[in-house]
Amino acid sequence: MASVAATLRVCFFCTVSLLNFAFVFISGADFIRFVSFQAIYHNITGDTTLCQDSIPWSVALQDRSVLKSLLVDVGLLALFTAQHSLLAWSPVKQACQSLLGVLNRTAYCFSTALALQILMRYWQPVIGAPCLWSVRHAPWSIWFPLLCFTLHFLCWAIICSIFMIFDYPELLGIKQVYYECIGLGDPLSFKSPRAQRFLSHLRHPVCLELGVVLWLLPALSLDRLLLALTLSTYLALAHSLDKQDLTYLCVQLNHKMQDFAEPQRGSADTIGQHKSNHKEK
Repeated sequence: MASVAATLRVCFFCTVSLLNFAFVFISGADFIRFVSFQAIYHNITGDTTLCQDSIPWSVALQDRSVLKSLLVDVGLLALFTAQHSLLAWSPVKQACQSLLGVLNRTAYCFSTALALQILMRYWQPVIGAPCLWSVRHAPWSIWFPLLCFTLHFLCWAIICSIFMIFDYPELLGIKQVYYECIGLGDPLSFKSPRAQRFLSHLRHPVCLELGVVLWLLPALSLDRLLLALTLSTYLALAHSLDKQDLTYLCVQLNHKMQDFAEPQRGSADTIGQHKSNHKEK
């Protein structure tokens, strides 16, 4: 019976972890579409319907539909930032760890993805106000949206590569479940104290790239300004890396560069040894 219970427990953990991974992956793809490519698609020809530039700001800011949309968007952003910060707060984090155990990180990622889905689903575009800027004159009405698309694509490629470097199975809670199933405990305990300190400070390793994605657009509507300003401020306030973290990061980068160089040296030494052996023969 004990072995059956242990097997069922492992199956439950693995199922929850994999379902959460699928949900987070889908939510990430939806977020890329929402925050980046959907906004550029509306501007790809230079003719945008996101704004009404003929309406003065004094009139737009008194429009009830504009104010209602902004109020809904502020509430959605408050929901996301509250969830993201509250679950990362140490007392709440410790309480969730004692309650959820190995599924703590999985629950955090799930709640973050759920908050993002709610934000994207109920976000209200502000179309009754002028744009803060809009590129509409030829030839930039064609080339600038294409430039934005290219830079957004590069930024998202860099963001994805950074997540791969920073051990995405651990970030999504998959590694915690795997280590628990094979009896190794918390994977963070296998890291050095300096690495643990660095990871505790590095909550958002993609600040610069996400900032480019948020602000670089052919047309900046009022609701997009609210989204970009809120997320940029949140990223700036959550940044807590210091000199010790930078030193650790430089050391690790040098080690990585040496690891890449050593196989090449090894292969060169092997070829040289092979040639010398051939001459001796």
